Amino acid sequence: MSISETTSQAVWRMTLLCWGTLIAAGIILGAMFYDSLDLMVQWWSQDEYSHGYLIPAIVIFLIWQKKDGLEKIPFRGSWVGLLLVVLGILFYYIGELGTVYTIIQYAFLVSLAGLVLAFTGWEAFKKIAIPLIILMFMIPLPAFIYNNLSAQLQLTSSQIGVAFIRAFGISVYLEGNVIDLGTYKLQVVEACSGLRYLFPLMTLGFIAAYFYKGAFWKRAAIFLSSIPITILMNSFRIGAIGVMVEYWGQGMAEGFLHDFEGWAVFMASIGVLVLEMWLFSLIGKERKPLREVFGLDFPEPSPRGARIVYRKLPAQFIVAFSVLSIAFVGSLQMQKRTEIIPDRTNFLEFPMQIGNWKGTRDQLEQIYIDQLKFDDYIIANYSNGNGPPVNFYIAYYGSQSKGQSAHSPRACLPGGGWQIKDLSQKRISEVVIDGAPLFVNRVEIRKGDVSQLVYYWFQEQGRVITNEYLVKWYLFWDAITKRRTDGALVRLTVFVPPGENVAEAEEQLASFVRDVSGHLGRFIPD
Repeated sequence: MSISETTSQAVWRMTLLCWGTLIAAGIILGAMFYDSLDLMVQWWSQDEYSHGYLIPAIVIFLIWQKKDGLEKIPFRGSWVGLLLVVLGILFYYIGELGTVYTIIQYAFLVSLAGLVLAFTGWEAFKKIAIPLIILMFMIPLPAFIYNNLSAQLQLTSSQIGVAFIRAFGISVYLEGNVIDLGTYKLQVVEACSGLRYLFPLMTLGFIAAYFYKGAFWKRAAIFLSSIPITILMNSFRIGAIGVMVEYWGQGMAEGFLHDFEGWAVFMASIGVLVLEMWLFSLIGKERKPLREVFGLDFPEPSPRGARIVYRKLPAQFIVAFSVLSIAFVGSLQMQKRTEIIPDRTNFLEFPMQIGNWKGTRDQLEQIYIDQLKFDDYIIANYSNGNGPPVNFYIAYYGSQSKGQSAHSPRACLPGGGWQIKDLSQKRISEVVIDGAPLFVNRVEIRKGDVSQLVYYWFQEQGRVITNEYLVKWYLFWDAITKRRTDGALVRLTVFVPPGENVAEAEEQLASFVRDVSGHLGRFIPD
């Protein structure tokens, strides 16, 4: 290249005004979303998301990789960026009023992407869009989805693991997620579901697919394969532990060795991913060594003698920044907004004699109280002498602010070997709450020959709701129209011994619901 060609190139540089405004926008965005981000970055308490600390640094590196291309593009801004900022702010308010942290965390990413697009415009934004998408991997799944996914993976890993154990001629019995080896019962708990491998490996798979220089189908396969790789490797780990327990004792399933096996399985999963990329490099029309199709590129230095041009703030970004600032002030005012918490009777006064039902109070362990974060609760066993006792539980929330809302039993009923065998809705005859017939969620869970029958519903401000997602909608609506977010979860459970008819338990639950429903109004305000 000649000197004249080199000097004719323009290299764009940021002014102090641009940097200052970008930093100010970042501070305002961080302050506005601080509560949800503070909860999100507590990855140290969740092994499944411990990789989250690395993601911002990785994204910054990936954007820096594009430095040589970005500095040659004039930033013209985009009004679509403004629309994304407005959309992110809208979801922020919805998440705040609906008490859903996950919505707020995704709203943060939408607002961030909007600010970037409003500043850079489409040509530059396309170069850094994939690194920005990687930020999604640092947001934890909603608790409801996480718990259901964990329960399903526990069962799947248990089944595959047992098949591996039986391949060694070992007699083993599987009961839900409990592997019975005769001399030792190996329970596949939440920590062994494979999620602590799945989320980091999916993140690595996505980044690997980003760096992989090959056909799109190969890149998609690299990312998607991280899911079956995790499930199979985790199942192999469970099976291997079962085999070692059978031959060398239960110490193989405990302590340092147990943790080391988990680390070894994760590293082996990465090895399988690398092997897959190597095999893909040998397939197709363009066959190249792995080092050529997968590798890190670094930005080229700026052309010598290039003409320096300084950027100006696009009008789109100025408007987006102004809208964000106004929304931030509005969020401060919303925090001062007082919520109405109605008067009610404490559950300490809940009657232990209801018709011919006599109750005995029970108590939850502190670990569950800390997790559920309710304001008041009752748990008691009621018996009428005609059948098995009914376990009665209500968790009441005076304010269902973020992180303090009713937990769905659907997420926590599976576990300990229990599996959901039937889930439906049922109308309880002769029962009316606030002028409407009572419908409940009916769940039958089973472990071996033993069953439990569960009725549950959400009761909020005179409404009886069976749909967990509809609960969130009413929280949002009531927060706006009534300035109230109080509500409760009501759950009743009957144990069904082996050989007993579920219909008898059904009648016990329905009978107790008819008798207890008239007492709920004092404790769960309309």
